[in-house]
Amino acid sequence: LTKLDEPLFIRPEPQVIVEATEITEIKKEQPAMDTISIDDFSKIHLITGTILACEPVTGSNKLLKLTVDCGTYGERTILSGVAGSFKPEDLINKQGIFVANLPPRKMMGMESQGMMLLAEADSSTLRRVTIEGTVPNGTRLR
Repeated sequence: LTKLDEPLFIRPEPQVIVEATEITEIKKEQPAMDTISIDDFSKIHLITGTILACEPVTGSNKLLKLTVDCGTYGERTILSGVAGSFKPEDLINKQGIFVANLPPRKMMGMESQGMMLLAEADSSTLRRVTIEGTVPNGTRLR
């Protein structure tokens, strides 16, 4: 039993809502970049290839000469400025991603017939761009 002077229900205390005066967003500044259309991107032929041979380029401390099996695109010579990050023997028999439809370019008296894709982890560390597993050489990425 309850006393007659005690209330049956206890009224909850009203809650005070404090409004935030100002919320500021901290945005990281993104690097500026040129945009391209999907049509521009579709013109780039990214293909898989396996490096069959690799050797330093005489007279250069940066360039390696890669011989790459690009499947139906043929065997290509690609010069790549990666000697500071890779030893030639570490690249042989490795599959990677290559740009196949660049015009040939003369470098150090030799013709380079494409480009190997790399990721720059920091200013001195390069990583090869690869795919999970293996696919036939010349497979086009989309």
